[in-house]
Amino acid sequence: MELIQIYQCLCDPTRLRILHLLAQTPLCVCHFQEILDEPQVKISKHLAYLRERGMVVAEREQNWMIYSLPKKRDAELTANLKCLQDCVQADPVFKRDLRMLAKVSAKSDAPAGALVR
Repeated sequence: MELIQIYQCLCDPTRLRILHLLAQTPLCVCHFQEILDEPQVKISKHLAYLRERGMVVAEREQNWMIYSLPKKRDAELTANLKCLQDCVQADPVFKRDLRMLAKVSAKSDAPAGALVR
């Protein structure tokens, strides 16, 4: 994966938030909708963008599409995801996303692959 391709993915706030959440646990579109308070079409568009560029992978589990970070990552992607995690710790938007993730995980009926780490 080329560095420019990674930065193109990271240049959008919604995609940054998605990647930050996926660094915590696999999720489905409905969870992103609830956590990010964004419409399904917007979330799906960004997930498709990230998937086409190899930043996320999707796996069907019954009626659910579970999105996660790739298990095998290039060194550039790994370094940039770590940087993202380090940089957003104090940001109120990302803190709110993590609080919402905790709430969603507590009440989720998602399959075992999502919201579990």
